[in-house]
Amino acid sequence: HNKECLINISKYKFSLVISGLTNILKNVNNMRIFGETAEKNLYLSQLIILDTLEKCLAGQPKDTMRLDETMLVKQLLPEICHFIHTYREGNQHAAELRNSASGVLFSLSCNNFNAVFSRISTRLQELTVCSEDNADVHDIELLQYISVDCAKLKRLLQETVFKFKALKKVAQLAVINSLEKAFWNWVENYPDEFTKLYQTPQTDMADCAEKLFDLVDGFAESTKRKAAVWPLQIILLVLCPEIIQDIAKDVVEETKMNKKLFLDNLRKALAGHSGSRQLTESAAIACVKLCKASTYINWEDNSVIFLLVQSMVVDLKNLLFNPSKPFSRGNQNADVDLMIDCLVSCFRINPHNNQHFKICLAQNSPSTFHYVLVNSLHRIITNSALDWWPKIDAVYCHSMELRSMFSETLHKAVQGCGAHPAIRMTPS
Repeated sequence: HNKECLINISKYKFSLVISGLTNILKNVNNMRIFGETAEKNLYLSQLIILDTLEKCLAGQPKDTMRLDETMLVKQLLPEICHFIHTYREGNQHAAELRNSASGVLFSLSCNNFNAVFSRISTRLQELTVCSEDNADVHDIELLQYISVDCAKLKRLLQETVFKFKALKKVAQLAVINSLEKAFWNWVENYPDEFTKLYQTPQTDMADCAEKLFDLVDGFAESTKRKAAVWPLQIILLVLCPEIIQDIAKDVVEETKMNKKLFLDNLRKALAGHSGSRQLTESAAIACVKLCKASTYINWEDNSVIFLLVQSMVVDLKNLLFNPSKPFSRGNQNADVDLMIDCLVSCFRINPHNNQHFKICLAQNSPSTFHYVLVNSLHRIITNSALDWWPKIDAVYCHSMELRSMFSETLHKAVQGCGAHPAIRMTPS
């Protein structure tokens, strides 16, 4: 109840509430605790404060920033970054706190982008002059959590183009990884802006993206580096609709040849002809991202990108959905997420070509495939932001097989724990 009151008050006394919450968060963060119970209570307190902050920031009146509010944001930002930077792998509390803190950062950046951008830009500058050993890339990773629209993404790309070459290698890799996530923040929160990019191409956006593509291409000297940059490169290419049109032609300008070569290498790696497992895995990631991005574009606006997708999607599905040789990079969660993205994107591109659905439905397919299918169907049902995305009724024809899959899974689960009470299935 107190939380709701604070959120309401913040609409009228924003500075007062944010200042108070920031001070409380500082004090809580500085507390010394002993014992498991105290640690849990601390974690719950931090979670409540972060959640309240996120909701207050989300309700902040738009475009009414005063100097005192700007100063408050600068005080709050380091406290939020603390949770994102001190994440410990495998620690449940740390993971939840980081998720909550990233939500605060997203809300904060909606109205206070300049403050966050300034912090990132300053860190980029420092990373051009520091030694490799002292390179702290934590602030670069903030790119993954901030709210960006088209104009802000352009600023981030311009800043990166300006400083990329001078950055230390570890910083270059951090930028490559984080910028790609910033792109998805834009597309998923401002899908109409991305769609418009293919209706009315923006030369300045394409110029930035092409320059960064070339810089990153120069960086990717080794197989390891190529594998690291391909997912970003495909995104940068997607930001250049006219270049995608140009490199689809028989004769390609010399300045565009590296883009055509990149796509050729991607296809080769996807088909398993690159001689490198690393490149094949990276090609799979890049192609899933291409498929996903293409679902935000109306077919009528740019058919060439769909031809590009079609030239890769068969090999992609063969790689990701092969029951006799399941795709694995040693990180099951990431693999599952990739497969879900692929399945959902393929459905949105062509809902009637559902061969991959049948593979996932097969009883002798790995249980991971079943899990991926169910999660994909759930996403199709719950996330239908764009008018041209097909609805779930396109897979109603598989209802019998789905029911059979659920029954079989239930049977295995009950067998696996003998003490489990019998569950009666109702016919329908």
